[in-house]
Formats: sequence, C-alpha cells, structure tokens
Amino acid sequence: MERMSKVSMHQQNSPHTSTVSPQARAAIKFQQPLCIWLTGLSGAGKSTLANALEVRLHEQGLHTCLLDGDNLRRGLCSDLGMTPEARNENIRRIAEVARLMVDAGLIVIVAAISPFRSDREAARKLFPEGRFLEVYVSTSFEVCAQRDPKGLYREARAGRLKNFTGLDSPYEAPLAPEGNIDTGELALSEACERLWALVQRFP
Repeated sequence: MERMSKVSMHQQNSPHTSTVSPQARAAIKFQQPLCIWLTGLSGAGKSTLANALEVRLHEQGLHTCLLDGDNLRRGLCSDLGMTPEARNENIRRIAEVARLMVDAGLIVIVAAISPFRSDREAARKLFPEGRFLEVYVSTSFEVCAQRDPKGLYREARAGRLKNFTGLDSPYEAPLAPEGNIDTGELALSEACERLWALVQRFP
C-alpha cells in the first residue's frame, strides 16, 4: 500500500502535457504573448501606465489581460498580509497566474509593487527568454508621498500602517530592468509613450 501511495503521489505531481501548445494558442490570436511587469512604490504610477498600455494594445486588436496588485489583494491574495513571507507568496501567485495567461497566448500586464528583487527574478524564470519585460516605475518616495492618492503614506508615517514599502519595509530596485520610467519627471503622455515604445521593441 505504501508503494502504491508513493506512485499515486508521483502521478499527481507530474505535469500534464496539453495537446494544444502555447505556440498554437498564440498563433490563433496572431500575436506573440508577453508579460510586462511594472514594479515600483505605491503611487508611482504603475496602475495608470498599465491601464493606458492595455487600452493602446486593445486598440491594436491585441488580446490582453491586466493584473493589478491592488485588485488581486481583494480576491486571489485576500488571505495574505504584508509580512515579507506574505509578500513573497503574493508575488508568487501573481507570477503563476501571469504565466498561465501567457501560455494562453495573451499579452499580460502586471502592475504590482513587488518589492523584493528575488521574487521578480523568480517570476522572470517562469517565462521563455525574451517574453518577460521588467519595467521599473522609478518615481521617488518623496513624489509618491506627495501624491498619496490612497492616504497610505499619511497612515504609515503616523504609525497606523506597518510594513509599508519604502518606509519600514524595503524596496529593492531592479538592477537591469528592460525599461525605466519616472512619472515624477515625465508628463503622463510622455511616460505612456515611453512604455509603448519599449513594448514595441518586443514583437
């Protein structure tokens, strides 16, 4: 019985190969799947840029999906807190969902703080070479705190919000991202154009 149980467990953990390949799913959509991962501090402009990019891709007749970190915290990741371990798991889940969608042939845009370099590198490894674009929305802490659209910086500075990225929890900036956009220095239209130009380099 013990041997049968081990065999059964091995079968359960073995990946099932689909007859329809990721390449076939992409071909029927006439596009190359891609994961565009926007990382940066809260209030940096990730969601705004991601939304503008999806609109533009949609206008080109391309099939997309936008995964916004705040929205996923309300559903898929609603059971997770803000400890380093919970943040690791949050990004792991987002990356796995993005991978599934890229396998489905979609252009996926992720907008998530994703503060830890190791988590973003683990996400990159899930995708084929050249199919993961890390875009650092490098807007400074000071600019983000001045914007404070959700009042989070005010709450964190008052001590009512713990483990806040950039204050009492670290943000590890990318070392070699495919793109760098500072919305504190660029007008929204310029930032959107820079992101669009970057994506067009990856057919």
